[in-house]
Amino acid sequence: MAKAAEAIVGWGTGSTSYDAFLEQEGIPVIGGLWVENVLEVPLAPWKRKGGKGAYINLDGSGINTSYIAIDCYLLEIPPGGSLNAERYMYEEILFVLKGRGATDIWSAKTKKQTFEWQEGSLFTIPLNSRHQLFNGAGAQPALLLGCSFAPTMINLMHSEEYIFRNDFIFTDRYAGQDDYFRGDGKIIGKRLLETNFVADVRAFDKLGDDPTRGLGRNIQFEMGCNSMAVHISEFPVGTYKKAHRHEPGAHVLILGGQGYSLEWPEGEKPAKIDWEVGSLFVPPERWFHQHFNTGSTPARYMAFKPRSRKFRTKGKFMNDVSLKHGGNQIEFEDEGPEIRSRYERECAGNGVEVRMPKR
Repeated sequence: MAKAAEAIVGWGTGSTSYDAFLEQEGIPVIGGLWVENVLEVPLAPWKRKGGKGAYINLDGSGINTSYIAIDCYLLEIPPGGSLNAERYMYEEILFVLKGRGATDIWSAKTKKQTFEWQEGSLFTIPLNSRHQLFNGAGAQPALLLGCSFAPTMINLMHSEEYIFRNDFIFTDRYAGQDDYFRGDGKIIGKRLLETNFVADVRAFDKLGDDPTRGLGRNIQFEMGCNSMAVHISEFPVGTYKKAHRHEPGAHVLILGGQGYSLEWPEGEKPAKIDWEVGSLFVPPERWFHQHFNTGSTPARYMAFKPRSRKFRTKGKFMNDVSLKHGGNQIEFEDEGPEIRSRYERECAGNGVEVRMPKR
């Protein structure tokens, strides 16, 4: 990374150390507003990892526009194969899109620990712990989607030695506990669960009611003492959420249902994103966005965020406070009439009854 960085980054180039890192990785980098289905993204051999992969660094990621940013990538493990053993100085959370397998975790101060995963599993890699992923199926590849703080750490440190060959062990995060990747987790706040492994987030049912943005339920996972986090939201058939805006970096992956989202900078015409299971989008910085369920089943999505509630990277959140009170949320009664009329047309076309309250 150091040689590449010297060649393409620096004063006046507009490029960063993370840009140089991507050049070295040698795999596709997907941009734009959204990906229709992550299962259909073309992959290429990924030498560092030992499998195949692609980066999905969308316009709203905040990479190179925000000091705190996470990236996103797809990672394929060949049938019956494994990835290279690694460690690195950035946080990482992984979601299993397809397949089953196992992960070994260890450090100089802990014995090797193995846990198994399946389609729908969500887990974190403890910061700078050595780890290796294995595909448990002999006939089919395993595919995972990951998000990490690599852009933030690489741009801050711009040192391959520090990021990938650092001997420091974060025993306050992981000390080889036998139950680290087992158990039901620990409730540490309202709709807030501390856990390091979820067997299947698609079927996870300990969500709490949250009327803040309309009908629906959600829960946030605090994983690995990370400064990044994941939340799951689900909302009923025939409903949609209130529009809001916030900082960049919330990577929204659709887990269930069908519908669309609107995204727009203040004062401009919205862009419409039609989504299904496997769609991924990241609302750009300070763009309003609003999610609509037009399908016959509840809509469920998962959002990877560079913001934790336990270990904060910023102070007070204003995402659920009305614009009328200095916040960043548009109440139903304040939205334009075309929002509701468009939704009613979309639902009618799918034979779905609208269950929104009258305004």
